[in-house]
Amino acid sequence: MSTPSPAASGTPPTVRDALRSPTLLRTEVLAGLVVALALIPEAISFSIIAGVDPQVGLFASFTMAVAISFLGGRPAMISAATGAIALVIAPVMREYGYDYLIATVLLGGVMQVLLAVFGVAKLMRFIPRSVMVGFVNALAILIFEAQIDHMIDVPWAVYVMIAVGIAVIVGFPRINRIVPAPLVAIVALTAFTLVAAINVPNVGDEGDLPDSLPAWFVPDVPFSLDTLQIIAPFALAMALVGILESLLTAKLVDDITDTSSDKTREAWGQGAANVITGFFGGMGGCAMIGQTMINVKVSGARTRISTFLAGVFLLVLVVGVGDVVALIPMAALVAVMVMVAVGTFDWHSIRPSTLRRMPKSETTVMLSTVVVTVLTHNLAIGVGVGVLVAMTLFARRVAHLTETHRETSTEAGGPETVTYRVTGELFFASSNDLYTQFDYAGDPEQVVIDLSGAHVWDASTVASLDAITTKYERRGTTVTIVGLDEASAERHGRLSGRLPSH
Repeated sequence: MSTPSPAASGTPPTVRDALRSPTLLRTEVLAGLVVALALIPEAISFSIIAGVDPQVGLFASFTMAVAISFLGGRPAMISAATGAIALVIAPVMREYGYDYLIATVLLGGVMQVLLAVFGVAKLMRFIPRSVMVGFVNALAILIFEAQIDHMIDVPWAVYVMIAVGIAVIVGFPRINRIVPAPLVAIVALTAFTLVAAINVPNVGDEGDLPDSLPAWFVPDVPFSLDTLQIIAPFALAMALVGILESLLTAKLVDDITDTSSDKTREAWGQGAANVITGFFGGMGGCAMIGQTMINVKVSGARTRISTFLAGVFLLVLVVGVGDVVALIPMAALVAVMVMVAVGTFDWHSIRPSTLRRMPKSETTVMLSTVVVTVLTHNLAIGVGVGVLVAMTLFARRVAHLTETHRETSTEAGGPETVTYRVTGELFFASSNDLYTQFDYAGDPEQVVIDLSGAHVWDASTVASLDAITTKYERRGTTVTIVGLDEASAERHGRLSGRLPSH
């Protein structure tokens, strides 16, 4: 009796499964090769952004990919030198030089490990789905936007080659699904340019490729408080941006593969990989959404083997056969990345039928994330703004759910009493309006505030209740607060009368 394959049984394949299965192993190997080819121009471009030699970005991509394949918590995800990290650390290189840049990368890696230890990965649950959709859509736009530079002021043949490359990527899987279509497009277009002797921009035009292996490097900077003051702000920004992008990418891969991953391990794995990268003179990095989509969604890779081989192939290609790699036309890689952008974008999210059904607040959050990310070219800022917009809209929505009902009663022979029944969640957004819901001048001498249908969440609410009580007392009215649940009573008892009035 044969044992069902992991794919057939619905469980994700492991490294051992892939090594035992020629089919799975072939998928992992070819996926790693395609990713390595796509990494080369990206790493060179990001090196230029950071103001360093191309080999600094290429070596960073090699060490990040290899290290994260062992240390990361999300199998098949690709980490390498990225534009977001390049933008963060570029000022360090420009103002202080290469040694300070590497020191920043090392400190940023250490900070990522510490953030992981203190549970920063758990904060992922506070990122709404609408922000994730905006993140994905913005990323697709940025991936496509990055290709536009390769389509301006180029020979007309480039446009034809891009179109042919896209056609191959779309059509080849209908003929054969064993060999990744992007690899076929790259090989075919490279062969065509060589045979036809067409002069079009190629990988070699992006920058010089290294001709030696990366070596151990220790930055020559003073080990002092002054150095720490220089690099710490940039290192912290790098750590936060890197973790955020990596965890969002990991969550995206989780959704695509219907599997879960260890986000805490991914967070400290990114930090450890950056430390390793820094000691080999690399510029640091984080998860790469474009190359990850090539690996997982386009090529079908599922294990750490593809990530490891992407790094190994990258080193072999740029050091061993750099002269050949330099001949690959940029049009072929542009075609691959354009299709990655198309496949990454959540087209369902912008369909008229979806927009009609979706609450306006959700659409607003998604659009704000997209717009800010595209304008700033910074995914961390875009996601941060999206989360803030989502929190603000949520607070407004919940605040409107709070209601106050006034009831009058008179016991036989007793004084008239007014009871205010408050329902809903009382926090800063809703309790600020609570003060205006009472008829201070028209109420009798006995007022009861019934909070059995409400919950007191913060000091703002306690301060509002104190203000209400104080205003009634000035008019000679006695206020009794009843119905507090245990947590609300504890919070009210601890803070009431101890908060400054404004």
